[in-house]
Amino acid sequence: MTHSLCAVIFDFDGTLADSYAAIAASVNHVRHYHDLPPLSVAEVKRHVGRGPDYLLQHTVGSADVAADVVRYRAHHPSVMFAHTQLLPGAAEALAAVRHTGRRAAVCSNKPRLFTCRLLEHLQIAAYIDVVIGPEDAALPKPAPEMLLLAMTRLGAPADQTLYIGDMTVDIQTARGAGVQVWVVPTGSDTLEVLQQAHPDRVLSDLRELVAWLASSKA
Repeated sequence: MTHSLCAVIFDFDGTLADSYAAIAASVNHVRHYHDLPPLSVAEVKRHVGRGPDYLLQHTVGSADVAADVVRYRAHHPSVMFAHTQLLPGAAEALAAVRHTGRRAAVCSNKPRLFTCRLLEHLQIAAYIDVVIGPEDAALPKPAPEMLLLAMTRLGAPADQTLYIGDMTVDIQTARGAGVQVWVVPTGSDTLEVLQQAHPDRVLSDLRELVAWLASSKA
């Protein structure tokens, strides 16, 4: 990655924000409907990042996933603000992208409405030029369509785009879209799992991106 970088696209859950307690609360709300005992945040966390259908298939496992997604989405606004917080360096990284003349997007398998409301709540929406959710493309990540759409809306060519995520799903998505990918071990996948997937760079957290942007030119 060189100073020709013009756009940085971020995943949300586990990359910009720790939202796992909120997600677990809504999963357990759905489990309670089915008379199932609650799961721990750690148990839920490892299923986050592949979209709501996958999440509920693997944490609830009922015959009617579509109905469970409706229950989850109806409940989630009651917990998502209180139980979501920015990860270290997230706000600073977004500000650095903007201040160095680059554009920023969020590309997440989280429903777009939830992402947009959380970006406002966390006071970082002003730094984000484009938000892409699973409703916006034919296939969710790890298919590349969502990331390609974000690049189109940003006006960013692949060789000038950096994608940052926290999962092997994000690495696969970036490879499919032909962009460089950096990862942070602050989400669903461990550092070891991420390293085995061969991203272009592993950051300890987003503060390393701030330092890199400060040392590079737009």
